[in-house]
Amino acid sequence: MLGTWCFGDHAGHAGDRGVLLRVSAAVICCAAVACGGQPPGSGPQRPLSPAASTASPAPSPAPSHSPGAASSAVPRRIISLVPAVTEMLFAIGAGPRVVGVSSFDTYPPEVKALPRVGGLLDPDLERVIALKPDLVIVSESQTDLRAQLKAAGIREFPHALGDLANVTHTIRALGAATGFAWQADLVARTIESRLDAVRGRVGDRPRPSTLLVFGRAPGALREIFVSGGVGFLHDLLELAGGENVFGGIRREGLQATTEMILSAAPEVIIELRYGRQMSPGELDRERAVWNALSSVPAVKTGRVCLLTGDELVVPGPRVAETAERMARVLHPRVFPD
Repeated sequence: MLGTWCFGDHAGHAGDRGVLLRVSAAVICCAAVACGGQPPGSGPQRPLSPAASTASPAPSPAPSHSPGAASSAVPRRIISLVPAVTEMLFAIGAGPRVVGVSSFDTYPPEVKALPRVGGLLDPDLERVIALKPDLVIVSESQTDLRAQLKAAGIREFPHALGDLANVTHTIRALGAATGFAWQADLVARTIESRLDAVRGRVGDRPRPSTLLVFGRAPGALREIFVSGGVGFLHDLLELAGGENVFGGIRREGLQATTEMILSAAPEVIIELRYGRQMSPGELDRERAVWNALSSVPAVKTGRVCLLTGDELVVPGPRVAETAERMARVLHPRVFPD
């Protein structure tokens, strides 16, 4: 379910706020669905990888081809072990060449029929080789797998999590690597145009201090994981017109205590819910958990919002939609229904 669930006069409604553009999807990010360590809906919503939650974002990867220049060998059989890049492949038109995906790919719907070859922590090299790929999309951190692919003579495209700008950089590099350069540039420019439009609409508005939550123990204010001051989630929040209350901490994510949140006193709380569908009743109960922090300005004024949808934590082609949804919460008068 895709939706916006808020308190008070700024409340949203179940369902898309009209910002869903079908460009394709998947997940590699600082939160669970992303890195392929835990299947959607299989436990508390929390970040998968400590490194992803605490480290500064890696620079854009240097693929095993030259970014920005078309590869001499255009791949015909592509395997993607990075769900966010799977989304990019389909968005630029290379989807029909994808012959295998990770165990955690769920979007676009076409991936459901494709063979599975493991994930970030458990790639199945034997199955990868059996599919006879001429390009494999891997996480930059999969050093063992990368060495094995090199030994087998299979070309790789390493992906590293980075900031918001890294999304369109990667799309363009992927286009160059797959023979879809102009299509990739069109997708990237469309994303950049939409992001610029959001930035322009909120640019002269006051910036409410905002807590961005991407993980929390169900039904409690425990194991709260929030955005720090670097990474694509932080960038999206700032672009959408919010001031990250933990923006001074140079980490992609951190675990925040209720004492830290009380001290930060956010004017808005945005919580991202993903990984499984939730009923309206569940969302209402999860939203009400924040009432325990009644002295926090966001709770006092009814500006606690839950946004739902896996794409919220995907650093892929749908980042502009996420920026638009955040901007609607932060500046509802600028984005009327």
